[in-house]
Amino acid sequence: MKEDILGYGVDTMPAAACVDSVFNSLTFEGDEAPCCRWLACLNPHSYTVALRDELFAQALDDAHWLVPDGVGVVLASRILGGRISGRVTGSDVFLGLHQRMNDHGGMSVFFLGGTGETLTQICERMARDYPDIRIAGTYSPPFKAIYSAEEVTAMVDVVNAGAPDVLWVGMTAPKQEKWIFQNRSRLHVKFAGAIGAVFDFYTGQVRRSSPLMQRLGLEWLPRLVQQPGRLWRRTFISAPVFLWHVLRQKMRFP
Repeated sequence: MKEDILGYGVDTMPAAACVDSVFNSLTFEGDEAPCCRWLACLNPHSYTVALRDELFAQALDDAHWLVPDGVGVVLASRILGGRISGRVTGSDVFLGLHQRMNDHGGMSVFFLGGTGETLTQICERMARDYPDIRIAGTYSPPFKAIYSAEEVTAMVDVVNAGAPDVLWVGMTAPKQEKWIFQNRSRLHVKFAGAIGAVFDFYTGQVRRSSPLMQRLGLEWLPRLVQQPGRLWRRTFISAPVFLWHVLRQKMRFP
């Protein structure tokens, strides 16, 4: 089920049900040719960025799963009388799906994004945590705002050569969402997830907040302290804009 939040269809299911839904799409065997279904995360900052980035807005609208990765989205649902009971983060899906894949056996993943060192650390930890998942490959793209057509084709080709079931894209928003949106018809994978900072969380390069802070909806606070230069805008500009737009939607649609 989805509900409308500021024009986006946001999934209302909890994290475990979302993982089940994604996993079921990996194991579904039908007559139709497999297509790349994908997941993106909505939070107040991504919503605000999409206000001035039409392609990003189109990408968020296109995602098969658009999960409420932000306490602001949960609050918005409550204000609007919705049914979202809690956050569903990229980390929730990443860890939960890997556990299901590992238990199932014979499945594979590809990691696109991050530095070579980060990708090496991911592979080393994956081998310990999920030994029954095959690493189909990794690729560290050039660190730049815009890729050439040749660079994009090279990325698509190397992913397809690995023939993974799952593609994780960690190139930060909105670049990662737009990349999947523009290339998913060319990707020979069953599922792609735009998960941003999860690569850094998984390798321990950036620490997630404690479970208590996560339950209280304050996970953003320690991260702001750790990375103030990168996160101050989303906290002090994006969040108030998002909340104001939610209140306008509430007043317009009582």
